[in-house]
Amino acid sequence: MFGKILNVLDKILTFLEEWTLFIAVMVALVALFVNVVLRYGFHYNLAWSEELVREVIIYTTFIGLGVAIKNGSMIKIDALVQLVPVLKTPLSYFSHAATLVFATMMLYYGWTMAALQAATYQKTIIMQIPLVYLYAIIPVMGATMFIRTIQVLYRDIMARREARTAE
Repeated sequence: MFGKILNVLDKILTFLEEWTLFIAVMVALVALFVNVVLRYGFHYNLAWSEELVREVIIYTTFIGLGVAIKNGSMIKIDALVQLVPVLKTPLSYFSHAATLVFATMMLYYGWTMAALQAATYQKTIIMQIPLVYLYAIIPVMGATMFIRTIQVLYRDIMARREARTAE
């Protein structure tokens, strides 16, 4: 039952992550391309395109964290695991626990920061986007990190159980 729920969540998150990342990157690429053509072809500069690209980089970085956890692409130092292979399982669980703690902190503090931005009505300089929209990505990132880490942890536990029963 829990595995089915995680599979449905995985499909929903994968769809949302892939499409939002694709659309955000394509919008930034088009804006940057148009800006380059205008700058060098017509000596005219679009200041908003640089701000848009900066915001898209921030957005894709935070959304990409969930994708990196799902794909096992997070940066790891595995020298100790290579020296002492017995520690692979405990260190893997420790890594998952640390990621869950970090994701929880991002949920809490990201929510707090977004609430502060909503209270102060701050906006970006050129495009006048309310900063609450940009800061809201932090708790969303924390939630996707948390869900993805639970998915990977569940997958690891099931794989270890299957390996034990196969022996």
